[in-house]
Amino acid sequence: MNPPTIKDVAKAADVSVATVSRVLHNLAGYSNMTKQKVMRAVEELGYQPNAIARGLVNKRTQTIGVLFPDVSSSFSSDILHGIEEIAQEKGFSVIVCNTAEEGKRTMKYLQVLREKQVDGIVFTSEVLKDEYYQAIKEMRVPVILVNTMTPKYMIPYVKVDDRQAAYHATDYLIQKGHREIAMISGTLKDQIAGFPRLDGYRQALADNGIEYTESRVAYGDFVLEGSRKAMKKLLAEAPPFTALFAASDEMAIGAMSVAMEHGLKIPDDLSIIGYDDLKLARMIYPPLTTIHQPLTMMGRMASEKLITLIEEGSTQVSSSIVSHHLVERQTVRSKP
Repeated sequence: MNPPTIKDVAKAADVSVATVSRVLHNLAGYSNMTKQKVMRAVEELGYQPNAIARGLVNKRTQTIGVLFPDVSSSFSSDILHGIEEIAQEKGFSVIVCNTAEEGKRTMKYLQVLREKQVDGIVFTSEVLKDEYYQAIKEMRVPVILVNTMTPKYMIPYVKVDDRQAAYHATDYLIQKGHREIAMISGTLKDQIAGFPRLDGYRQALADNGIEYTESRVAYGDFVLEGSRKAMKKLLAEAPPFTALFAASDEMAIGAMSVAMEHGLKIPDDLSIIGYDDLKLARMIYPPLTTIHQPLTMMGRMASEKLITLIEEGSTQVSSSIVSHHLVERQTVRSKP
């Protein structure tokens, strides 16, 4: 037996198909009695409005696209969890795209999302290049940035103040009595998280009368293997240091493994603080002291903002700087 159609509902309620459609989409132009007749017919027939047909009426597909540079990372999955939570609640599906490092596949996936006719895009963790912006503009859909921002275009974002959070991490080490502090930074050319976190580290040193030493900074590109190389370089070439700030938990964990391979005890010989507060930070030994970014909450906020833009047309939503906090565990000790 075929499922009931909108025509069957119209026949049972003795009204036109257009009236049924108006009732189902909460549009005006019918009496309360007509609405009751239609809803009773819908219930009795077990009519389910077809998502595609619904899309034809409101010109929407109820899908949003999410672009991540690395879908497999714990960082991305925490943000995605928040995005999906709100999307499901509001009746939207999520298409996830893995753009790979340095956005190798970003343009390709923007084309895919265009073909899928998504209603909006969440763009995370990489620089919004001009070509990406142009492609999204041509799609005529709203976009929200997460863990990134662009000073060039008026696009709302959700992120932590990276410079302030890095300052907080470095200052915490200084308050614990450390003055020889090294840093494993992300990428210098990265204006989103790389440079601001390095800048926060430098400013904290300056404000505490500590001279910045370039050879105490190495670059780990926000990945485990990169941070292992960076840590080896620091241990081999940098002036001695008693504490290390790593600009991501993944890099902190890479640094810890190299330190231990070199016979250093953490935190007895070397204090380490990370950034992100991934689940891994609690699971490793010793558990990692780190800066907490509320990643799942950031995902939820981005999803809410995007769906507001989709459902309310061109209404502007504001950007949000979310607060970070420091989580003390067992990788930092006071310098005797």
